Amino acid sequence: MDFDSVIGARHSSRTFKPKRVAFGDILDSIDAAIKGPFAGSMNNLKFIVVEDNKIIKAIAKHASQAWINEASAVVVICADDINLENQYGKRGYDYSRQQAGAAINTLMLKLTDLGINSCWIGAFDYEIVKEILKIPQNIHIEAIVPVGYEKGKGKKERKLDLESVTRWEDFKTTKRPTIFHEAPAYKK
Repeated sequence: MDFDSVIGARHSSRTFKPKRVAFGDILDSIDAAIKGPFAGSMNNLKFIVVEDNKIIKAIAKHASQAWINEASAVVVICADDINLENQYGKRGYDYSRQQAGAAINTLMLKLTDLGINSCWIGAFDYEIVKEILKIPQNIHIEAIVPVGYEKGKGKKERKLDLESVTRWEDFKTTKRPTIFHEAPAYKK
C-alpha cells in the first residue's frame, strides 16, 4: 500500500478471525517501530509478543475487554526510562512517552500495511498485567496492542477534519493569515 492508503486504512479493530498472524509479520512490524526517532538515539523500548491463549485471556480479563481473547497475538510495549532520565532529567520521562507513542503508531501502521488489524489499549490493571508478564517494577507498560485479522467490517471511526485541529501562529487563530499584507490605499 502507498503511505496515504495505509494511514486511511488503519482503524481500531475489536473483533478478530481465528486465523493466526505469522510471527514474522509481527517481528517486521516491531522492526519498523524501532527505526523511528529516539531521544539521544536511546531506544528504551521492549516489545513482549504474547501468543499463548492463557496469557492473552488473562490480559483480556485485566483489561476488562473480553474481545482481546479473539486476538491471534498481543504485543505489549514497555519502556525503561532510567537512561533517558539520567541523560535528560525529568524531561527524560516525557521523551520516553513521546518515543513510545511514535513507535506504537509505527507498529500499527506497519501491521496495517501487512493487512493485519490491531487496536491500541491503554486501559488495564497495570500491576496485575506486569505480574502476569513478569515485568520488573522499574519498567513502564506503554500499551497493549492485540493483533489479528478483522472479522467482518470494522466500525467506522470518526476522523476529525484538518481544519478543526490546525492553528496558525498561536492557539486561538484558526485561519491561516494571508501572505499579502494590506497595501496602503492607492492615492492619485
